[in-house]
Amino acid sequence: MRSILPALCALLLAACAAPVPSSRPTDWHAVALPGKAHTQYRWATKDGRPALLARSERSASMWRRHLDVPAGHYGEVSFAWWVPELIPGADPSLVDTEDSPVRVIFGFEGDVSKLPARTRAMFELAEALTGERPPYATLMYIWVPSAPVGSVIVNPRSDRIRKIVVDSGTADLRRWVDHRRNLAEDFRRAFGEEPGRLLSVAVMTDSDNTRSRAEAWYGPVEVHRPPVGSAPR
Repeated sequence: MRSILPALCALLLAACAAPVPSSRPTDWHAVALPGKAHTQYRWATKDGRPALLARSERSASMWRRHLDVPAGHYGEVSFAWWVPELIPGADPSLVDTEDSPVRVIFGFEGDVSKLPARTRAMFELAEALTGERPPYATLMYIWVPSAPVGSVIVNPRSDRIRKIVVDSGTADLRRWVDHRRNLAEDFRRAFGEEPGRLLSVAVMTDSDNTRSRAEAWYGPVEVHRPPVGSAPR
């Protein structure tokens, strides 16, 4: 049992992160993670821009919005964040230091029956513990201290969670950094297959593994439709 605990913990996180969204703040809600102190989220402004302020004190929890967007009906996603400091010692490739001051997280539907039996069993256990089945696949955008931008990092606890580095190092700290990504293309690169229905979007600031503090501001996260005339793949 002990050997599956790290992977189960990752899937519990994804399960908690599992109508096309409006921009109303009330569509978002806090999501606690089992056994973790809560990161505090509240609506605020930063440098004149509407924002979600996240403050983590040895904590990990999410701020989430459910989605229901069929495959082929989403195109690019846009988001922005403002980070004052990175987390010393954080490394998203290692179990014991897998923290990040900012994450934007997307959960996808897929054919769970084609996954290995061990993974399916952990999905079922995670659903029994949380009441939610983990997404078939979870894609995160993150900011890291040193990995190259564009790197794909497989979660050390579960290969059903993969991360794309979109910011690295300290050069862009203490200012707004805006991103616009092709979500389907990023999914294909991270997982090597076609993405399914888009189930959820979340943000998470966490510092529980490094037992440290983190603070960040998030701008609006938007899912855009594909260009008119583009055919779903």
